[in-house]
Amino acid sequence: MTTDKDYMDLVVKEAAHGDAGRGMARLSIDVMKQLNLVSGDVIEISGRKKAAAIVWPGFPEDTGRAVIRIDGNVRSNAGAGIDDKVRIKKLDAGYATKVVIQPTQPIRLVGGEQYLKRMLHGRSVSAGQTVRVNVLGNPLTFVISKVSPKGIAIVTEDTEIELKETPYEGEKGKEGFSDIHYEDIGGLGRELQLVREMIELPLRHPELFERLGIEPPKGVLLYGPPGTGKTLIARAVASEVDAHFITLSGPEIMSKYYGESEGKLREVFDEAQENSPTIIFIDEIDSIAPKREDTKGEVERRVVAQLLALMDGLKSRGQVIVIAATNLPDAIDPALRRGGRFDREIEIGIPDKKGRLEVLQIHSRGVPLAEDVELSHFADITHGFVGADLSLLVKEAAMHALRKIIPRINVDEDIPTELLDELKVVREDFDEALKHVEPSAMREVLVEVPDIHWSDVGGLEDVKEELREAVEWPLKFPDIFQRLTTKPPKGILLFGPPGTGKTMLAKAVANESECNFISIKGPELLSKWVGESEKGVREIFRKARQASPSIIFFDEVDALVPRRGSYTGSSHVTESVVSQILTELDGLEELKDVVVIGATNRPDMMDTALMRPGRLERHIFVPPPDDEGRKQIFMVYLRDEEGVLAKDIDLDILVAETKGFVGADIEALVREAKLYAIRDFIAKMGGRSEIEMKDAMANIRVTKEHVRRAQERVKPSLDSDAIESAERQSWEFLYNEEQRRILEKALNVAKRAHLQEKGEEVADAAVKLRDKVTSGKKQFDVIKQQTEELEKLIAE
Repeated sequence: MTTDKDYMDLVVKEAAHGDAGRGMARLSIDVMKQLNLVSGDVIEISGRKKAAAIVWPGFPEDTGRAVIRIDGNVRSNAGAGIDDKVRIKKLDAGYATKVVIQPTQPIRLVGGEQYLKRMLHGRSVSAGQTVRVNVLGNPLTFVISKVSPKGIAIVTEDTEIELKETPYEGEKGKEGFSDIHYEDIGGLGRELQLVREMIELPLRHPELFERLGIEPPKGVLLYGPPGTGKTLIARAVASEVDAHFITLSGPEIMSKYYGESEGKLREVFDEAQENSPTIIFIDEIDSIAPKREDTKGEVERRVVAQLLALMDGLKSRGQVIVIAATNLPDAIDPALRRGGRFDREIEIGIPDKKGRLEVLQIHSRGVPLAEDVELSHFADITHGFVGADLSLLVKEAAMHALRKIIPRINVDEDIPTELLDELKVVREDFDEALKHVEPSAMREVLVEVPDIHWSDVGGLEDVKEELREAVEWPLKFPDIFQRLTTKPPKGILLFGPPGTGKTMLAKAVANESECNFISIKGPELLSKWVGESEKGVREIFRKARQASPSIIFFDEVDALVPRRGSYTGSSHVTESVVSQILTELDGLEELKDVVVIGATNRPDMMDTALMRPGRLERHIFVPPPDDEGRKQIFMVYLRDEEGVLAKDIDLDILVAETKGFVGADIEALVREAKLYAIRDFIAKMGGRSEIEMKDAMANIRVTKEHVRRAQERVKPSLDSDAIESAERQSWEFLYNEEQRRILEKALNVAKRAHLQEKGEEVADAAVKLRDKVTSGKKQFDVIKQQTEELEKLIAE
C-alpha cells in the first residue's frame, strides 16, 4: 500500500450485489481515517482512466485491508479490473447545474428525465461516464455526454437533466458495447472464481506462465442446464478483462460449399490473433463439434477436425482463449475434452436458495417493489428455477403490475409522472407470476405439489414424525448430521392397505420440507424399445440431482420393481428397470439431498434387493385409522363446515359407526352426505327464482339423516380379517423374529379364546389383546403378559 496524506494506492475488489449501480466506493475505516474522508465524500479513482465515486464505509472483513470495493460500472469508467491497483484521492466536487445524458442505443423513454434524476440524485457525475439503470427488470445503459460546470459534479434537486434520444457517438456508443459485470451474476460465486482464474490470469499476466515454463490454459468448457448463466459469464468476463471478444455460433460458420466452413473458422482465429488478447466464445458448441462417430455429415466432421487443429495445432495461438458453452456436454466430440484444448470443464448448476435470492435481488434492482414483497420468501419456494426463470418471474410480476394501470393510460398522450410514481410491484403480482413461470430445469418431470400440509392429514402422528425425521431433518439440520458423520436414509417405503393416506403423506412431506417433487407412475417408464425404460430412470435421477433438494416419489412401486424372476416368459424390461433403480440408489454416483419415497399396498411383491439398508431402508407402515385417527380425519373433512352441519350430528357416534373405514372411505362418506343435502335442497327449491335460491342457500344443512343415507351407500374398505391381514404383512418388514413370534402367539391365543366361548371375561380379554396387537405402537412386554394371562383364563 503506497500512501501519502493526499492519495493512496488500493486494490480493486468486487462490490456487493446490493451496491451495484449506486456509484459508491466502499473503503475500510482505516483508509478513510488516513485520507480524512467521511461518508458521502467524493473521491477520484485513477486507473487507466479517471472516475469518481461517493465514499461509504467498508465491510467488517475489509478492516485493515488496502482495498476498494467498486461495481462494474465504476471499474469500467476508471479503466480498472478486479485485483488491479488504483490511486484514490479526495475531491472537492461542486454541484451540477445541468447534465446531458444520451443512450447507447436508440430508445424513447417517457418520463426518462425524472426517472434518471431520481436515480442519480446525490451521485457524482463526469462527462464520458456510463450509467446503467434497470427499468422494470430491463438493463439500459446511458452515457453522460456533458456536465455543467465541467469536471466532476454532484447531482442535486436543482440539477437540470436533459435526456437526448440520439445515441452517443463515442467509443461507448459503438455497437456491441457490453455492460455486463460480475455484480450482475448471482448465485455463481464459485463458478465465476474458477472461470476468472483460468481466463483473467493468462490474459493479464502471461509472464507468470513464462516464468513457470508452462503453457497458459487455452480453453474453458461451461456446461449445465439451459438458463443457468453460461453465456452471461462469458460476456461478463469479456467486459471485465479488457480483451477483444468474438462471439461464434454454430450455424453462422456452416456453409454448403466445400471447405468454406473451415475457412470461416480459420478467419475467426486469425482475427483473434491479430487483436490479442482475445476471448473467442463459442455458444452451443455441440452444434458445430458433435461426436464424429455419431454424425453422418462430412461437413461436421471436417469442422471438428479444423477446430481441433486450431485449438492445439502446430501454429502457436498466442493470447487467445476459447470459452465454449453447451447444455449437452456428452454430445461433444471427446477429442475436444482433454487438456490443451478445453483445460477445465465447469458445471454451471441450478442455483440454491442463497443463489436464487441473489438472482432475484439483481433482477429487481430497478423494479419499484412494495413493502410486502419479501424476496427471501420467493427464493425459498422457487426450487428448480434457473437464473433465466427468475428473471422471467420478475418481468412477469412487473407486467402484471403494469396491466392494472393500463386502462388509465391514454395512448395518444404522455403518461403523467404521478401515475408512474404510483406504479408498484406488490406481493400479489409475484404470486400471480408464479402461476405462469415454470422451472425450466424440471419442466419434463416436476409435478406441482398440491397445497397439502401436515394439518390436512388426519391422525397418523407416529408416521408423520418418522417422515419428518427422515426427510425434513437432513435438509433443515445438515450440520448435526455432518458433526456426527452420519448420512440420512436414502429411501423410504410407505406401505399399508389402500386408502390409508400414503400418497397424501408423500405430498405433505414434499410441501412441508420445501422440496422439488417428482412423481413417477410405474407404467409411464416402461417402453417397448430396448434401453428406453432404463434411460428414463437415469434421466429422472439426473434431474433430481440437478434440482436437489428433491423427492422422487414412486407410487405403486411394486408395479415398477417386482421380484426378479417372478415373471417367466416376460421381455425382462421390468428386471432391467429394477437393476437400473438399484444402481441409481447406491451406485458409484452419490445421491445428495435426494430422497426416494415408494408407496405400495403389496410390499411382498417387491424385489427384496430394494428393501435392504442403503436403498429403501426405512419401512413405514401406514395403518388403518383407529378411533382417534378416524375422529381426526372427520375433523379434517368437516373443519370448514361448522355452519353447514346440523346440530343432530354427533361426531363420537359417527366414529364408533365407521369401524373399518380408511381415510379415503371417510372422505367419500362426507362427500356423499353433502350430495344428499344438495339433492334435497334442489328438489325443494327447483322451481324458485335465482334470487330466492341464493337467499335459501344460507340455510342448507347436512343432517343426521343425510349421513345415515350416505352410510348405506359407502361401505368400509376393511373388515376385521383385512385389518389383521395387513397388520400381519407389516410384521415381516418392521419386527425381528422374536417380536413376530410374540405377536403371532398373541393373535392365536385371542382366536382360541374367541372360539371356545368361555364367558364374557375371557371374550373381553381376547378383544383387548387383539386390539393391542393390531393397532398403534407395539408394547411387546404388555402383549406378552396379557397373552400369558389370557392363556391362564382359558385353562381354568
